[in-house]
Amino acid sequence: MKEAYIAVDYGGGSGRVIAGYFHHGQLEMETISRFGNRQVRMGGHTYWDFLSLFQDMKEGLRMAVRKGYKIKSIGIDTWGVDFGLIDRQGNLLGNPICYRDQFTNGLPEELFGGEKAAIHYATAGIQIMPINTIYQLYGLKKEGDARLEIADKLLFTPDLFSFFLTGVANNEYSIASTSELIDARSRDWNRELINSLGIPQHLFGQIVMPGSRRGTLLPEIAAEIGIDYPVEVIAVGSHDTASAIHALPPVQRHGIRRAFLSSGTWSLLGIELDEPILTEDARIAGFTNEGGVGGKICFMQNITGLWILQRLRAQWEEDGKTIDYGVLIAEAEKSHISSIIDVDAPEFQNPIGMEKTIADHCRKTSQQIPCTQGEYMLCVLQSLANRYKRGIIELNRIIGNPVEELCIIGGGNQNTLLNRLTEEATGVPVVNGPVEATAIGNILVQANVFE
Repeated sequence: MKEAYIAVDYGGGSGRVIAGYFHHGQLEMETISRFGNRQVRMGGHTYWDFLSLFQDMKEGLRMAVRKGYKIKSIGIDTWGVDFGLIDRQGNLLGNPICYRDQFTNGLPEELFGGEKAAIHYATAGIQIMPINTIYQLYGLKKEGDARLEIADKLLFTPDLFSFFLTGVANNEYSIASTSELIDARSRDWNRELINSLGIPQHLFGQIVMPGSRRGTLLPEIAAEIGIDYPVEVIAVGSHDTASAIHALPPVQRHGIRRAFLSSGTWSLLGIELDEPILTEDARIAGFTNEGGVGGKICFMQNITGLWILQRLRAQWEEDGKTIDYGVLIAEAEKSHISSIIDVDAPEFQNPIGMEKTIADHCRKTSQQIPCTQGEYMLCVLQSLANRYKRGIIELNRIIGNPVEELCIIGGGNQNTLLNRLTEEATGVPVVNGPVEATAIGNILVQANVFE
């Protein structure tokens, strides 16, 4: 029986259960299962189907056991900001709301309009975005949502999975940092801010750092997946970005200034630091100081990434058109269009029809409107590259030491056309990091606990 660390990695569109083990000092990984992740619109809100996702995780763990793996530990990472609420009996009070729900629109300006934004950023260090937890909570409070009155604990998505595996409720640092409710310097809850919002203080529990032991699998979970031995759940970089950045390969030349680009549904562009940068320049440039493994700070910009392409492909699939990436990239390489869209513009967050939204944006900005699938692809890819260029320029200005290399990690680094356009736009050499960076970082944290 082969011992393995299990990484459970949830993304905005899908999830995976991966077994990792070391063979002659090298990390080997096997994908045990893959499953979809969907958003469900109901009663005026968009939710995640948490119950299905939890069942999919258990099925993946059961499959790992059936494949002959002895589970050494489990680590869970997900997207940021979203959360669930549990009552004193440990019951889930409804499915978590999806960050793409638009009920938080306008709330950042209501809370931190004018000079308040600079004061807030100087403590929180997080880019003000309507998707963030703070605005979701404020929105629920404004709606008079009864769950806030009866809830005992707020658990971010990976915390919630961990709780229902172990029965232990706590909040992992990197995922908690995405909430905009953490003091960036102390790495603890900003209790003064929470109190000013009128949100119950008891919802926010103990913050644990990556590498902490969260709890042991409940007996009924162990029996359900087919094991009769104790298995610990380990706090990893529970925000998938933190795990991915932890998997960055060593720089090839000592002292080189390297930035990272985690390329997926979201693009995260920045550098890893020991302490946050909380200046007004950083705030205006849209940088965020999120938590990383080892108490590090991931100083970066959140950029709309491959989401726009994902929605285009979903629309084309419904229309019976090709969605094969290889074919689409080949068509893009043969196309000629110079139009650039603002990938971070609000209209691209969750439109009904992405193709029409792109066309309307080009029309509004007096640019050529794409006609073919290849032109749409090229328009989006060169728009992303142009956005990365702006991010590198702003990063260089704030850190005062020009970036000499850009390491692209995650599934997006397989898009060779985007990599080439990025290198041409930024003027910075691009190197490829691991595609499975998130799972690797997840497993490395687990393995370090048992060294």
